[in-house]
Parts: sequence; structure tokens; C-alpha cells
Amino acid sequence: MVAPLAVPLSAVSGEPLALRADELPFAVTLARGGAEALHAQLARQVRGAVLAGTLPPGAAVPGTRTLARSLGVTRGVVEAAYAELLADGTLQAEVGRGTRVRLATPAPSTPAPVAAWTGPAWLPAPGDLPVDGPARGVGTDFRLGVSGTHTLDIRAWRQAWAEAARAPVPGDYGDPAGEESLRAALAAFVGRQRGLAAQEGDLLITAGTLHALNLIVRALLPPGSAVLMENPGYRAARQVLLDAGHRPVPVPVDEDGLVVGPDTPPARLAYVTPSHQFPLGGRMCLPRRLALLEWAERCDALIVEDDFDGEFRYDAPPLPTLASLAAHTGTPGRVLYLGTLSKVLTPAVRTGFLVAPPALRPALVRARTLLDFGHPLPVQAALTWLLSGGHLDRHIRRARRWHAQVRAALTGELAGLAPHATLGGIQAGLHLCLHLAPLISAPEAARQLARQHIQVTTLDTYTFAGPPANALLLGYGGLTAAQAASGGRAVAAQIRQMVANATFDRDTA
Repeated sequence: MVAPLAVPLSAVSGEPLALRADELPFAVTLARGGAEALHAQLARQVRGAVLAGTLPPGAAVPGTRTLARSLGVTRGVVEAAYAELLADGTLQAEVGRGTRVRLATPAPSTPAPVAAWTGPAWLPAPGDLPVDGPARGVGTDFRLGVSGTHTLDIRAWRQAWAEAARAPVPGDYGDPAGEESLRAALAAFVGRQRGLAAQEGDLLITAGTLHALNLIVRALLPPGSAVLMENPGYRAARQVLLDAGHRPVPVPVDEDGLVVGPDTPPARLAYVTPSHQFPLGGRMCLPRRLALLEWAERCDALIVEDDFDGEFRYDAPPLPTLASLAAHTGTPGRVLYLGTLSKVLTPAVRTGFLVAPPALRPALVRARTLLDFGHPLPVQAALTWLLSGGHLDRHIRRARRWHAQVRAALTGELAGLAPHATLGGIQAGLHLCLHLAPLISAPEAARQLARQHIQVTTLDTYTFAGPPANALLLGYGGLTAAQAASGGRAVAAQIRQMVANATFDRDTA
């Protein structure tokens, strides 16, 4: 504590008082009544003089009694300032030598500018992030991968988190594979929704599809493995493979899914989206599914079945999952099934699940343990409550009706564009593909629409080999029916305008 002033600093309260030159080689000014204490003002100015080199290393500073008399303050003020400077290493006190500036203190008078460190010389530059940016605030954004929360039961949502908060606070880590109660609830859920028979021991809770794929390719694949990828396909999944040191092999897709045949090359793994091919939107037909399972058996390979939005089906009954077919065709243990709650609930919970064959689970659980030791327990508790109480099933039924109405509003505006533009991938999922006639350029259409604040996507960044298909991708998961209809009208008008321009140019050529 600073002792009360015995001598006034100045005849005028608050006026600074200068130090005599024979005491210290710089002027000290102290002001009474400010927010900063007197000893802190003194310590700050002495420290600044040391850093600037005005007080060089080893220089002696006045004794506390002498400096206090010169400044017109009590000795306690100077003692408190010196104590602060001794504590932070600016000064050092030695018996018989008094108090001096620490010898090791650097004191450049004009420090050279230091360039910002850019990391080690061997650090590679990060590539572009293979995901879309956030939604724009103006116009209609047909972004892919968005589900929206229009049909979310907010009351049940809040109650789920309240139930999780009432649970005892754990003092230990949970099961790296996920809590048994949540795994059991999700096993029953995937059985109801997708007809996949699974037990709680078959599941591993993940932080979503990309997290699950990271676990798989790092835990199960030898270094530099070849992996079949749909072309066009999910660009973020391809980047996961590349970052893990594996070799993606692009394989064509058509309206029936991945083209599998005798010429399909061998690989360690095949990554597919059979329920709703991403991004073209087709469904893998049953013969192709069986052919892919046969390929996996012949090549001793694994299959990753990414069912990212298979819960949303409209005009066609669901086909059996690859994982279900594998169990009935003599090829069990070849398929790892990925599910996610990002589309059926919200990406905010960052939760998915992986159904894995028994032989593969120990390696996956080990990888999850070493990565982050498992999923947050409060999140698991809230989701268990939503699943066990039937709230998620009711939410999905509402969401299906909602998305079906949005889809109908959008396709109703686009259906009349044939034969210049035809719809694909509309039987399931939350996006569609608008295939354009050769006289219409998809990139140019996207640019023209962007000027009208209508954001659509082309297939350029999703195509890994060969020229991209001439098509536009329109995601409607985050839109209302009115927004989808308005955006659809703008897209249709742009296509018609481009058809008219192209026809005029051809006729006048």
C-alpha cells in the first residue's frame, strides 16, 4: 500500500513535478488524484526509461529516501514502485551495491521492426477449403447441405437440454465410442428409418460425416491407399483422402449411381452416396449395389456408404442400404454405414454415427480415443432424450412434409423448361440438379443469376476428372416454399432469356 503523501506534489493540485537532472537522467512527472496510483506512475516511467535505454544495464538508481525527497512524495511511494520493478525483473538489488538496472535487460533505443513469422520453412501452404461459405444476406441462396430448422419443436428442444443439464456432472471421460444409451437409441432409429438392423455395440458416435470418414481412412487404410470416388462427387470427402495421404480414383456416375463393372479398378475402399448421389442426386439401382458388393469381395475392399440425407424420400420407396444387402448376400463386414443428424435435426449438434462391422470397431474406437476421447456428454444426453421420447421421429415426419412442399414449389417453376433444362435427383434429399442443354452455359447462367442475388452452384468444383456436366445445383433445404418459388421463377426466367438469346444469335449468324 502507498503511504499518504507527506509533502504536496505541487502547490497546484494535479500539476506534474519534474525531477532534478542529478538524480535520474530523465524527467519524472507524477500527478495526484489520477486513476493510476503514484507508485504505479513512477514504476511505469522508470520501466519505460530502461526499455528505451535511457537507464542502461547496470546503472544505479537513487535510494528510496533521496528519490522520495526529490519527488516530494513519501518514501513508501518509492519503495512500492521499486518493489514492483524488482518483481518484474526490471531492477535488481544487491547487498553492498544498492539497486541497479538488471544487466540482462535489453535496451535498444530504436528497435528494428520485426517481420511477422510465417511459420517453419517446411510448412506447406493450406489449400482452399472445399466447402461453401456462409449464406448471403440478400436474395435467394440455393446452397447445398443446408437443412433449416423451420419444423423444429422448440419446446422439446429446450426440454432436452434442460434434462441434460439436470443430470449429474460427470468427473470422468465417457465411452469413446459413445454412451450406450445413445448408441442403443440410434440403433433403433436407423432400424426404423432405413431398415438397417443394428445393435448398440455396432455403433460409434461421431461428430458428423467428415469426422467419421477421417476416422476410417486414418485408422483402417494402409498409407497411400487407392480409394474409389464418385465423379462428380463430394469434394470435401476427396480432400479428406488427400490430406490423409491416400489416392482418390474418380469413377463415373450416371442416373443409376456409380458405374461398376469388370473394368472397375481394384482399391482398398470405395466411398459412395447410394441413396441420393452427391451432387447429381440419382439413386444407385439394385443391380449396381450388388455389383459394388461383388467388387468389394473380389478386391478384398471396404465400402463407405454415406447416407447423408436418406431420410428424405418423396416419389419412390427406399432401396435397401448397402449395409443391409451385405448382410444378406454373403459379404458381411464390407460396409461401413455413415449417418448424420445434421440434415434430419440440425448441424448445430455436430453429431453423426458410424455402423461398423465387429472386426473394424476396435481400430475405430482407438482412433477416436486418440483424436478427442469421444463426444461431449451433455450433447449425447440431450439427443438421447429426443430419440427415446419419439421427438426426433415426429420432427422428421414434419420435416418431410415441409421439404416436400418446398420441393414442389421449386420444381413447379422449373418443370416447364424442358427440353432446354431438365430436372434430376428429385426423388430424395434436399437438393436437385438442373441439367442444361448445350446452348446454355451453366457457369454463365450462374454468373447472371448472381447479379440478381440468386446463388446457385455449378459442377466445376465437384468434378475430379473430365469436363464437368452442364448443370446447376439447387439446394432447397434451408428455404421456405415461397422463397423456393421466387428463386425458381428467377432461374426459369434466366434460362428462357439465354435460350432466346442463343436462338437469335444462331438465326442471325
